[in-house]
Amino acid sequence: MPDERDQDTDVIDRAAGLAPGDPLHAARRFRAKVAQATQASHDALLQQPVDGLSTEDRVRVAAHVCTIAGAPTLVRHYEALLAAAPGRDAPPSPALPAMLEFAAALTTDPRQGDRAAIAALRRAGLGDAAIVALAQLVAFLSYQLRVVAGLQAMRAGATEIAR
Repeated sequence: MPDERDQDTDVIDRAAGLAPGDPLHAARRFRAKVAQATQASHDALLQQPVDGLSTEDRVRVAAHVCTIAGAPTLVRHYEALLAAAPGRDAPPSPALPAMLEFAAALTTDPRQGDRAAIAALRRAGLGDAAIVALAQLVAFLSYQLRVVAGLQAMRAGATEIAR
């Protein structure tokens, strides 16, 4: 049985405009463990402590990646998370520009996430754990963006067929 909190907490459902009773919402719950694991990954990648990588900077990176990808519903989600974050008023890490550049490179041309890009992150002050966490976040965002885009395309196709 689906958790009633799903409709409030599931980022992909909200970003794709899905609600209980919607056929796409039901289809996504056909493998409920996948939807739950996806949300758990979102939460862990943003909230689990990582030495040298604040939650707020991770959310800034997520909003940046979603902006680059042209995903306004996800941009709004991450901007709202940042606005509600306890450290939202703290200045970003001095490494944030390097993080944003790395995330943009992985998003637009993953081949650019090479040794030179990792060396730039190290020069900016990030350690191995922070670099790995940042790369994992960008990989997750790529997945999240594709799932939301696919669901939105399916919804648009179903609307077009209904006409």
